[in-house]
Amino acid sequence: MSNLPKDWPRISSALFYQDPAAAIDWLCKAYGFEVRLKVEGEGGTIEHSELTLGDGLIMVSGQSPRAPYGKSPKAIGGANTQTLFAYVEDVEKHCARARAAGAKIVTELKTSDYGVEYWSDRSYGAEDLEGHQWWFAQRMRSKQ
Repeated sequence: MSNLPKDWPRISSALFYQDPAAAIDWLCKAYGFEVRLKVEGEGGTIEHSELTLGDGLIMVSGQSPRAPYGKSPKAIGGANTQTLFAYVEDVEKHCARARAAGAKIVTELKTSDYGVEYWSDRSYGAEDLEGHQWWFAQRMRSKQ
């Protein structure tokens, strides 16, 4: 596909939070995201934002009449319809940073080795401040 928008990944995810401003700050502190764009509306509401992690991008906003389908897991009893996954450079350091920022580590660091025909990753699972599920990994060995 040659008509992709400049500086956009092929796929990205939108996340909804009850307090998107606090979520943006926390995602940057805990997981290392950087704010690329933040559009504030009346009363400091977050209409749209773009956060990057390496070449990945997520959009964060609040629940609004413009997107009535968008709910925080906190607003719907903790349910999730997706889990976000990202590769990081140093998963041990990343996990320590997330834990220090208050992330709930739902799966402790572990190495999953799928054999020489596949790969080996070291990873952990975490829950953010409103219940979105995240999985972070570091590739330890690629397919041989």
